[in-house]
Amino acid sequence: MAFLVESMLAAAIRKSALIGTIEYHVAGKILPAPHTTPEALDLNRILSEALSNGATEAVMEVSSHALAQQRVYGIPFDVAVFTNLTRDHLDYHHTMEEYFAAKQVLFEGCGTEAPRAAVINIEDEYGKRLVEISRKRSAEVLTYGLTQGEFHAEGTEITSRGTRFDLLTPEGTIPIFSALIGRVNVFNVIAAGAAAYARGCKQEAIIKGIENLRRVPGRFERLDCNQPFTVVVDYAHTDDALRNLTALAREFVRQAGHGSRVITVFGCGGDRDRAKRPLMGEAAGRGSDFVVLTSDNPRSEDPLAIINDTMVGLQRAGAKYTVEPDRRAAIAMAIREAGPGDIVLIAGKGHEKVQVTREGSRPFDDLEVARQVLQEAGYSCEAANAGAGKNA
Repeated sequence: MAFLVESMLAAAIRKSALIGTIEYHVAGKILPAPHTTPEALDLNRILSEALSNGATEAVMEVSSHALAQQRVYGIPFDVAVFTNLTRDHLDYHHTMEEYFAAKQVLFEGCGTEAPRAAVINIEDEYGKRLVEISRKRSAEVLTYGLTQGEFHAEGTEITSRGTRFDLLTPEGTIPIFSALIGRVNVFNVIAAGAAAYARGCKQEAIIKGIENLRRVPGRFERLDCNQPFTVVVDYAHTDDALRNLTALAREFVRQAGHGSRVITVFGCGGDRDRAKRPLMGEAAGRGSDFVVLTSDNPRSEDPLAIINDTMVGLQRAGAKYTVEPDRRAAIAMAIREAGPGDIVLIAGKGHEKVQVTREGSRPFDDLEVARQVLQEAGYSCEAANAGAGKNA
């Protein structure tokens, strides 16, 4: 969603900085993101540099860890956006109520007044609670959802080429076409449009900003090497995200027909919430025709122990699966398994450029590994990219 807001602000001729999970955009530079939200000193240095280089806006993903650790204490937020709350980070927060309490801090004010405007997903159960809290603190509360709220969608059409819908707003209807695909991105576009509206952006800037953003790294990112099947890299690393990802892929293979399949490669992270591993296994198993269970970022844990935890969910789902702890070999196995019309989902790491094990970090990029595997199989990524350039 942050990339969408940044693009809308750019279309409105407003210079901004972006701070988020994928990368930071500061003073014309793209910087790696060691954390979704930097440590307090780093954050203030980044904001100062952006301000010195003419930025008037900062688009920031604020993590629950950052809120709990007061990394953003003293920063006055003008607009705060709540997307949803699903099971994640419970290794840190322990319960969903603690997780929600951390998120709530952003809407109460981080050592400052509450945000002037709160944009909240009214279709999320925690969002409904947050609306009531924010109405006591913020001057403006804007609700959104897929079918509910002051900002919502009508006539949604999702295809492999993009997403089209009408965005209903308090000031009328905006026709939307986005290259970003899926139900999740309909939510993201609506939330970003509401946030841009709260910042005073006109409809033209919202439309142009959406159209200008063609891709977000590691978010349903397709790799085209002229192969007869689809390869997608996605950051899905929770059971909810895997359900959404496989459901979208299932719809596309249904449209393709001919017995096409969903093949999913994924693993679970180490040193994180162990209880979500079988849930992720079950989600992947129920949503896929075949699963290659592998390593994600095992960190200090034994990769096979993580795999065993996850396998419980796959077995519960009655899934057809195999185990390959080596992630590169697992990606190669899934691609070799694919036939015409199939979709290969490489899930969990998305935009990440390293794999973290007990031996340390090593370079690893799912997209590049998949590209290498396809090239080794005789497919031409360069020719596909050249063709895409001609048609752009």
